[in-house]
Amino acid sequence: MSRSKLSTVWRALALCSASALLVACSSTPVDRTASMSVEKIYETAQDDMKIGAWDKAIPLLDKLEGRAAGTPLAQQAQLDKAYAHFKTQEPAQALATLDRFLKLHPASPAYDYALYLKGVINFNDDLGLFSSITRQDLAERDQKAAKESFEAFRELVTRFPTSKYADDARSRMGYIVNSLAQYEVHVARYYFNRGAYLAAINRCQQAINDYRDAPAIEEALYVMVKSYEALDLLQLRDDTLRVMESNFPQSELLAKGLRAKQKSWWQFW
Repeated sequence: MSRSKLSTVWRALALCSASALLVACSSTPVDRTASMSVEKIYETAQDDMKIGAWDKAIPLLDKLEGRAAGTPLAQQAQLDKAYAHFKTQEPAQALATLDRFLKLHPASPAYDYALYLKGVINFNDDLGLFSSITRQDLAERDQKAAKESFEAFRELVTRFPTSKYADDARSRMGYIVNSLAQYEVHVARYYFNRGAYLAAINRCQQAINDYRDAPAIEEALYVMVKSYEALDLLQLRDDTLRVMESNFPQSELLAKGLRAKQKSWWQFW
């Protein structure tokens, strides 16, 4: 190949490389925070959150957390990001963010809020589905989120009894206790209806031991009575019946059986 032709080939290759570089550069996302102060990033994220543009706020809060590391503004960015993930139906990301905040900032004045938000996210993730309770076999429902919600609220009211979030946390704890107790009783009834009487008794005993004052205990005792009767354990049946009559003397279950439970448990509250 002649020198002139070789020179032409090299120029063509150089032009191609330059063009490819320009295309690559032009496709690189523009960082709109590059020239912003941390205060401006926070202000912009807040504006996005106010109009419900959570998906726009989250990357801004990510940037803010990195740029303002070690400052109260970075802590606020973490909390806001957790809330934004919650609002975009991403509870796993929200909870991961909160767990990191709680681990890194045990002395933060917003610690009570972080516990409250963790409780609310788990509360909604599990108990927010209670309206579908009749469409799903409760023996297949996982109560892990409800229990984690309860633990977060319990830590909040124990460590911060005067927190502005404490009263609501206490109310939610009562709801959770009733929910968990009724869950155990529904599972017990599930076993009872399938002839697994010993399993039904065990679930009722667990409900009685763990949730002593919950309304569902009345039904737990009744299922135990009928299960002992089915197993021909008449002494245990009579002992349990006496406990039930003593604690629930006006119980309709004793007169009408499980058909007396017409309402869903939550309609009593």
